[in-house]
Amino acid sequence: MGYSRAVVKGPWCFVSGVTGYDYASMNMPDDVAEQAQNCFATIRRVLDEAGFDMGDIVRVQYTVTDAGLVDTIVPVLGAQLGQIRPAATMVVAGLIKPEMKIEIEVTALKE
Repeated sequence: MGYSRAVVKGPWCFVSGVTGYDYASMNMPDDVAEQAQNCFATIRRVLDEAGFDMGDIVRVQYTVTDAGLVDTIVPVLGAQLGQIRPAATMVVAGLIKPEMKIEIEVTALKE
C-alpha cells in the first residue's frame, strides 16, 4: 500500500486520515474526545513540519464509528476549528481497528 502522512503540492497540503493515538506513549485512549484531541495534535505537528498551520485548513473530513459520539466530540472540534471554519464532512463508518473511534483528514491551502 502506498502511504504518506501528508503530501505537499504547491500551495496545498493533503494530510492523510489521522486516528487518536498518543504517539508519545503509543496509547489509544478509550475516550473519543481524547482521541479527537490527539488527532489534532498530530495534524498540527504534520502541518507545522510541512510549513503550514491550522489556519490554513480549508477542508476537513471526520469519520466516526457511531453517530452517538458526535455530541462528545463537538466541543473538541469547535475548539480546534471553530474560528477557522473549513468546509466539512462527517461520515459514520467502521475504522480498521476496534479501539479507533474517530479519524480526521484535512486539506490545507497556503495563500
